Amino acid sequence: MFSQFTRAIVRPPARNFADGLTTVDLGVPDVTLAIEQHRRYCDALVRHGCSLIELPADALFPDSTFVEDTALILPGVGAMLTRPGAVSRAGEVSAIASALTPYFTGLSRITEPGTLDAGDVCEAGDHVFIGISHRTNAEGAAQLATWLRQFGITSSTVDIRRVAGILHLKSGIAALEPRRLVLIPGLAGHPAFAGYDVVQVSEGEAYGANCVRINDAVFVSAGQPLLDAQLRALGYSLEVLDMSEYRKMDGGLSCLSLRF
Repeated sequence: MFSQFTRAIVRPPARNFADGLTTVDLGVPDVTLAIEQHRRYCDALVRHGCSLIELPADALFPDSTFVEDTALILPGVGAMLTRPGAVSRAGEVSAIASALTPYFTGLSRITEPGTLDAGDVCEAGDHVFIGISHRTNAEGAAQLATWLRQFGITSSTVDIRRVAGILHLKSGIAALEPRRLVLIPGLAGHPAFAGYDVVQVSEGEAYGANCVRINDAVFVSAGQPLLDAQLRALGYSLEVLDMSEYRKMDGGLSCLSLRF
């Protein structure tokens, strides 16, 4: 079933979390608060049916709490290790590979010259949207598309390099159902999404588009009341979580776990 998970890989932020990469100017994150917000996120995962695979904080990689970027997992299908577009994040992949090995045999991976952050990959049933961004290049997208085809999964690319305000594709899109998407205004008119049921977020709540369906709930960031009302009107149960410190580092709800 869509967005049904029993496990999640998580890694708390290290004390040097504020040294990570960011493209926004929203202030320096409060690391103690970020750790507390991560704990609440993990508690919510457990509450909604996921057992946790908890990796230790890693100060060698300040961005490593954003585990989603390092691998793409398709439950019941397989897993692929990525090749992050930021050189400083390349070393994060080996720990994720070790964590996935007990659950997936023969892990595939993106190879040079391809780059791919899984934050640029949005799965919507048997179709996958792949963002071409400043972190994911056309070669990485092509390698992923080839891997997906062997499982009968189609894909399309969405170039977001000129879409303002988003680092990864999933900064501006979430799949609530195979045919229902949450989209920011800058993506809502893209031809790749024609024919989908679209929940369009308001300009002032664009950060809320990085929500994530996990079993019986949609995890949403606090501070998006219009989007909350839209989702509740559609019948979704919401898990509202404060993501203030992760927003300062280009991070969102989907980034903090690898779910399968």
